[in-house]
Amino acid sequence: MTKKQLVQDSQINLEDWGKERGIKYFMINFTDILGMQRTKLVPIRAIGRMQEGGAGFAGFAGGMDYTPAHPDMLVMPDADMAVQIPWQPDMAWVPGNPVMKNEYAAQAPRNVLRKQIADAAELGLHFKIGVEPEFSLLNQDGTAVADQLDTRAKPCYDQQSMMRNYHIIRETSDYMHEMGWGCYQNDHEDANGQWEMNWDFDDVLKMADQLSFFKFMIKHVAEKHGMRASFMPKPLPTLTGNGLHAHVSAWDGTGKDAKTNLFAGSEDTPAGRHGLSETGAHFLGGMLKHGSGMTVICCPTVNSYKRIGAPSTASGSSWAPNSITWAGDNRTHLVRVPGGGRMELRLPDGATNPYLMPAVIMAAGLSGVRAKIDPGETHDVDMYLDADKVKDAAKLPQNMLDGLRTYEADTELTASMGEEFSKAFVKLKHKEWNDYAAHFTQWERDHTLDI
Repeated sequence: MTKKQLVQDSQINLEDWGKERGIKYFMINFTDILGMQRTKLVPIRAIGRMQEGGAGFAGFAGGMDYTPAHPDMLVMPDADMAVQIPWQPDMAWVPGNPVMKNEYAAQAPRNVLRKQIADAAELGLHFKIGVEPEFSLLNQDGTAVADQLDTRAKPCYDQQSMMRNYHIIRETSDYMHEMGWGCYQNDHEDANGQWEMNWDFDDVLKMADQLSFFKFMIKHVAEKHGMRASFMPKPLPTLTGNGLHAHVSAWDGTGKDAKTNLFAGSEDTPAGRHGLSETGAHFLGGMLKHGSGMTVICCPTVNSYKRIGAPSTASGSSWAPNSITWAGDNRTHLVRVPGGGRMELRLPDGATNPYLMPAVIMAAGLSGVRAKIDPGETHDVDMYLDADKVKDAAKLPQNMLDGLRTYEADTELTASMGEEFSKAFVKLKHKEWNDYAAHFTQWERDHTLDI
């Protein structure tokens, strides 16, 4: 493959696009394996060269599993996804696809997602996704809720807190409207200092880019106002953790060409009582089959496991799943199917990679479509109170090491995600676990000093 063949199939010339909008600089962006956003600032005079040949990054320094001996990783800007930054209108943010040795870098998260999109298209499925990102507004060192008056035991939807933090939420919502995202609701969530902002669902790659930009945006707005916006799964030990629920559906086309929801079914289909087609039911079956294996992608940090399977929090509920079960409109299960041809995976948390999360959902679900996996019967019980009534429900991994081992053991899933990516992800995550395991804690001193 030549460099010319790697240029994005777009009619947009970024230099012309930028001049029309008064852009002076472009942030060419990629997200690394561990979820950190990386960027290079490119003046408009050079953006044409970058669009043709890519912006050069040292992959080893940029959070990828390369060494200093590897050649430059060139990030090809995806011009169709360029965003004029609302709070800095002379700058644009452009996500890109990493390339090495004239091939798309297989371990790069955006490329992993693009592979799943291509695999799904071969089956006639085009995925759309909606996300529910929860985040905490904390003080600058992250040790406490920034709003000192936000102290209710059950603060969800609290009106007074909304007014005190209106400047943060309004500013961010205004930016969403300016970019055409269709923000439709914002609310105070279940934990003190916790918020959620929602915008219209969209094609899976576009939504992944939007989620990536959203994290960048809300962090900027919070910092501007002396706060810290955190997507840490469990930033404060007694409070509800930050989830990132994903609503998934598959269609017969992308964008405006999408006319039919292929997950929507009628009452005479196997899962029709919850509004799923046979294809939708099989996709659900794949997610359940690979529920344990996909956990470490959806819940990728040591801290993640303090959210899933956690005991009740100060509000009375963790709102996170602990077992691999599904039900209708019931928020205590791994997957909720509220009807209308969509399903909600409640597993992911705020630390999940915006590109790897939808990729692993698709990889798991598509295996179910290919193999026509039956999701089994629903368990319409409260899994927090009556889990003992569900005798065959497998538990989710209880720590990151278990999650890594389960992912490694799920060879069908690792192969679908890509062997090079899976090897790199597991290697970097084992290193992270080993760093954590070597950390000496006060708990050890408190409990073993006098043994």
